[in-house]
Amino acid sequence: MSTGDLGGLFQQAQKMQKELKAVQEDLKQRTVLGESGSGLVKVYANGQQEVLKVEIDPKVVDPEDTEMLEDLVLVAVGQALEKAKELSDQETSRVTGGMSFPGMT
Repeated sequence: MSTGDLGGLFQQAQKMQKELKAVQEDLKQRTVLGESGSGLVKVYANGQQEVLKVEIDPKVVDPEDTEMLEDLVLVAVGQALEKAKELSDQETSRVTGGMSFPGMT
């Protein structure tokens, strides 16, 4: 491999690194929604898989049955985080051409 080839490869790697950084910033601003109980529990997360907000309809709050509410929250959180991971994987793959690198997502 010639020095020119290495220089071009290095430039491509730097460009990809900048694009990935931009994707990460974009993902931080994008929101996905996970729901359970037909929308009675909603969980919002960003593309970096951070839970931002939880909304619980008062209709599901039963002091005698907190287990059901806990289950609904758990399902909604899981759904929101799965959607956030899918969004992150999709956007990262767009930049990397499907190649996987250690430490990404």
